[in-house]
Amino acid sequence: MKTILTTTTAALLALGVAAPASAEIRIGASISATGPAAFLGDPEFKTLEMLVEQMNEAGGLDGEQIRLVMYDDGGDPNRARTFATRLIEDDEVSAIIGGTTTGTTMSIMSVAEDAEVPFISLAGAIDIIDPVRPYTFKTPHTDRMACEKIFEDMQERGITRVGMISGTDGFGASMEAQCKDVAGDYGVEIVVDATYDPRDADMTAQLTNIRNTDGIEAVLNPGFGQGPSIVTRNYAQLAIDLPLYQSHGVASDGFIELAGQAAAEGVRLPGTALLVADQLADGDPQQAPAAAYKADFEERFNQPVDTFGGYAHDAFVILTDAISRAGSTDPSDIRDAIEATEGLAGVTGVYTFAPDDHLGLDLSAFRMLEIKDGGWTLIE
Repeated sequence: MKTILTTTTAALLALGVAAPASAEIRIGASISATGPAAFLGDPEFKTLEMLVEQMNEAGGLDGEQIRLVMYDDGGDPNRARTFATRLIEDDEVSAIIGGTTTGTTMSIMSVAEDAEVPFISLAGAIDIIDPVRPYTFKTPHTDRMACEKIFEDMQERGITRVGMISGTDGFGASMEAQCKDVAGDYGVEIVVDATYDPRDADMTAQLTNIRNTDGIEAVLNPGFGQGPSIVTRNYAQLAIDLPLYQSHGVASDGFIELAGQAAAEGVRLPGTALLVADQLADGDPQQAPAAAYKADFEERFNQPVDTFGGYAHDAFVILTDAISRAGSTDPSDIRDAIEATEGLAGVTGVYTFAPDDHLGLDLSAFRMLEIKDGGWTLIE
């Protein structure tokens, strides 16, 4: 059973409500299915809808139907806060999934922590789980981990002097700061540090400055949205003959389409096993869940699976696994069960949480990928 709610400028629109079940488990979600972060939230929204329907059609979770109450916050932190409050006080959910962006996550998190309701975020910033908060978890790798994975690859290639161009949005600014903080650990010096507004339509000036700086051996672009695609196109137009690295924030086929196949050729970034499900080695614990989710999503929605929907997939798997093990819908019991999760293979990584670790992933969960012939190639 599901209840999916979305907001327009002035009102809420109920998209679907099934008949009541004799017993149900209520799960809430606030997702940015529309608005500036829709390219992230749309596959998350669709994924949660699909997984709930699949589980209910198969008999539910331990015999009980899942009731998903899902709101579209449009990427607005204030709406996300309102919906989190509504989910807890009116809809009486046992847990919340959502926070497509760091901004909406922070709003939901404050409400969930005050109410002591488990919350699994779908956003990337390290600040979500550092410091650890009792009721907040998340599924994506952190921006700090992305920096470390990129610098690890640069170190293997002998790259030591880097130009960086970052978006000034929350994601870009956070990853820029994290990359600066860990670069020295890998013998990497950030020689030039340029920025752009996410609304900018051309980054030629910044890239020209980077190209003209002596000794630059590679360029790194922390950012998401359309900015990295523009950077990639401008990079090709300027014929900069240096390796270009992007962030995990653009790990989707949509990035290749926006940037253009020719311009994106050779770009490297840290991504998830989901993007290279057919390239995983036999015995890889993520092979089966990645292949199954990819097949199901693409058959149902007729669009390529992507990293962001994968974050929602893993949040749902983590939550339902915890509810089953807890044998309870009490928020405190669910929280304890999530924190005790060990060796749970998702499409983003294999999760093992702990009282001092509410991410549950290490650097091995990232795969270094390169775009070749318009697709993703595993290079490690």
